[in-house]
Amino acid sequence: MSILVVGGAGYIGSHMVKQLSTAGKDVVTLDNLSCGYRDAVKYGEFVQGDLGDPAALDQLFSKHDIDAVMHFGAYIEVGESVRDPARYYRNNVTNTITLLDAMIRHGISNFIFSSTAAIFGEPEYTPIDEAHSREPINPYGRTKLMVENILQDYDSAYGLKSTCLRYFNAAGADPDGELGERHVPETHLIPLVLQAASGRRDDIKVFGNDYPTEDGTCVRDYIHINDLCRAHSLALERMQQTGSSARYNLGNGKGFSVQQVIETTRQLTGRDFRVTLAERRAGDPAVLIANSDLASRQLGWQPEHLDLDTIIASAWKWETGFLCNQK
Repeated sequence: MSILVVGGAGYIGSHMVKQLSTAGKDVVTLDNLSCGYRDAVKYGEFVQGDLGDPAALDQLFSKHDIDAVMHFGAYIEVGESVRDPARYYRNNVTNTITLLDAMIRHGISNFIFSSTAAIFGEPEYTPIDEAHSREPINPYGRTKLMVENILQDYDSAYGLKSTCLRYFNAAGADPDGELGERHVPETHLIPLVLQAASGRRDDIKVFGNDYPTEDGTCVRDYIHINDLCRAHSLALERMQQTGSSARYNLGNGKGFSVQQVIETTRQLTGRDFRVTLAERRAGDPAVLIANSDLASRQLGWQPEHLDLDTIIASAWKWETGFLCNQK
């Protein structure tokens, strides 16, 4: 089987490329390197190009006998999407349509889409299942929901089958220490805390400590990157077996607070670091936890890295290795 991984030089995409390759799949990575890193693509063939370039896509699909496409090439920063929505609609929606149209031209009918919990908006209840209303509150979430709706229409009109996987908080790193999380700027909590522990960052900011949670800080559902990637492989297998599209929420099923992440990091690393309190951010719910029962029933998927210690330890291995490589 030959799989095209769009955005395979990024955080999730690079882990997916490794997992697919080590499972014996033929993998081609397409990435324009606007957010990813060439040295993160350690397996398969790399093609530098843009998913919004029809000619480049036609050339790629003509050269390679691709069976399925996994799409990780979206912009993901919520704040930036509010400041510059045009950039997000152009890349996340328009360019995705260009990719889908190229797939149809070349007879490729299996598509795995990296979606997000941001499509749900403010939670009406937790854990959040697939039946939860979808009312995103920022352009980033709206772009992802738009693509989900487009995929439904493309299935009805053109027979393009898709599986949308709604992540909650992807976290951790390759246990071998070969790959990790590198966002510029970094906005995710665990790498930010680890950068404070390693000295790459002066402090870590806690945005509000008066939420209705046990310790007053926000609670989030962190899913280890390897568990997340394994769900993609299982989703592709099921889609090819059943010939049907699907939508799944993916999470750990339990939440950890900002304060728990900070304390666990201190204990695991043996490092202390400065924590500063800041005002709440608009649109930050107190609790976000996924209900992944549907993925469990239909895909046979269960996260294996359930505890916060394991998730943070894998990310710390990457952080310390990254610092050594910079010296």
